[in-house]
Amino acid sequence: MNYLAIDASTEACSVALQYQGKTFCRYELSPQSHSKLLLPQVDEVLNEAGVKLNQLDGLMFGRGPGSFTGVRIGIGVAQGLAYSANLPVIGVSTLQTMAQQAFEQTKTTIVVAAIDARMSEIYCGAYKADDNGIMQPLAAEQVFSPQLLAEKLNQLNINHHEVAGVGSAWQAYHEALAECQLKRIDEQVRFPQAQYMLAIGSKDFADGQGVEAALAQPVYVRDTVTWKKLPGRE
Repeated sequence: MNYLAIDASTEACSVALQYQGKTFCRYELSPQSHSKLLLPQVDEVLNEAGVKLNQLDGLMFGRGPGSFTGVRIGIGVAQGLAYSANLPVIGVSTLQTMAQQAFEQTKTTIVVAAIDARMSEIYCGAYKADDNGIMQPLAAEQVFSPQLLAEKLNQLNINHHEVAGVGSAWQAYHEALAECQLKRIDEQVRFPQAQYMLAIGSKDFADGQGVEAALAQPVYVRDTVTWKKLPGRE
């Protein structure tokens, strides 16, 4: 299946196209320029692959958490493109995307993704690879003080020494997060890249989770108040 993925939820802006078994990507770290970058990046990957938007099977977008403005820009662009080509859409978690990158690059099967949420807080999620190589959430994504992360990982009964950390929070709150003592911090995985949405979104499309463009929704996480294991993860 052939899919386009776009993400503008953090300081990075990226686009990826999966077409006929090949992947075409664009990525740029350029805060506050997403509205100018996304559509040209989309045009570039479509032209490079020699395909029209309406020849694709679906569109994926970074649903958040992240910058409120960036998430809205990404969803707005995704909706406009999907409407124009009559494509179904699927939102993919910013944090899950980074966890997927860590797995694909290093085969680390348990990953904690954390990005700077401003106001001395972090957006955070914990993930574990399933049998299909897709990073699945161990708990609901949440926003909280970085000083609380070690305690919250203990609540999930995660062995810190088997976990890799990814995301901008590890640099922004280095001292506060140091006591987590994870196996490794992947310094290169600071922001999501659209190409790592493809495996997640492809599985979701195959499972029939695609929706009409009008139903595309952001996930801001700010209203989450508890860190609980998801059903089936107890």
